[in-house]
Amino acid sequence: MRHQAPSIYQSPKCFVTYGTMGHVDPKQPPSKGKPWTAISELDFVHKVDLVIPQDICDTIVQKMAEREAPVYYRVIMTLGQVLETKFLTQYIKLGMLDLYLDRETYERAGLEGKPYGNKGNRGSKPRWKVSYNLREESMLHGRKKFDRLAYACKQVLNKPMTWLVCNASSSDLLQSLNATERTSSPRLSTDTGINQIPLNIQPTILAQGDREALEYSATEIYEWLSLVRLESPRVVAGDNIDPYLSRYAPPEADGEVAQSPVCKLSWQGFFSSSWLRSLFIDIITSCPSQSWFALSSTTFSRNILGGCNELTFLRPPERSGEFLLWEIKSQD
Repeated sequence: MRHQAPSIYQSPKCFVTYGTMGHVDPKQPPSKGKPWTAISELDFVHKVDLVIPQDICDTIVQKMAEREAPVYYRVIMTLGQVLETKFLTQYIKLGMLDLYLDRETYERAGLEGKPYGNKGNRGSKPRWKVSYNLREESMLHGRKKFDRLAYACKQVLNKPMTWLVCNASSSDLLQSLNATERTSSPRLSTDTGINQIPLNIQPTILAQGDREALEYSATEIYEWLSLVRLESPRVVAGDNIDPYLSRYAPPEADGEVAQSPVCKLSWQGFFSSSWLRSLFIDIITSCPSQSWFALSSTTFSRNILGGCNELTFLRPPERSGEFLLWEIKSQD
């Protein structure tokens, strides 16, 4: 559960991994090593995109239709209501509570925190971050540390806000708070005229351990996947935009650019990393071993600066045991 904060610009970092993985048993999926650890480390996810070749689209769409659509809730509450015993125990007891406060609110609340982010640069105001680990034994009603937070919620942090809740074990309490239920059904989009680029890393690059060439090739592939996700006309066959407006051109394979139809399935809402993991398992076990697919996920903003994390997994064509993994990490 989280409350989304306002955002300003912040530069993220990108990490790329080439790896191999064995057969995935849906009944006993792996939990160690990438991409599994990268998925489990994600915060709450806002958007998921699955890009696949059109020839396997029907198979994957049918498989996704068999999955129960994820549900989340939108509710308006004060922070004090969130920390009430019943709500705290059922929904957020196993999480972290991070508060990002301006100077005036921080001083009035009387909570312990530390300076956070830019100190007034680029027109932004200095802020303070206050964090509570709700798993600690001290975070119980009647304990000094928790009661101090509860007092601040009553006296200062008492403005109603919009909250999102996922993985709700019971909806009775949420319904009593007039929460709105939302269902995230996948949206299908197709394009029959995409300029297809090589989605494999050349064997010579891997054999020579050429890190620079690997990063260059991985960047080209990631750029193309990102444009496909955005449904950009820059990757559509016949695009003739003035190079003054856009300098992008798809990398060519053997002197020419192949054309291939692709499909994209998109989910948007509020998802946990465990839901993303189960989706990934269904996809990787349903796609034919020689077909490629790319699964991308974008988290909500993790902090007041608006930084979010992103993960993109690509299984190249005709290389079922290999993968490329891009991790976009915002700077805290």
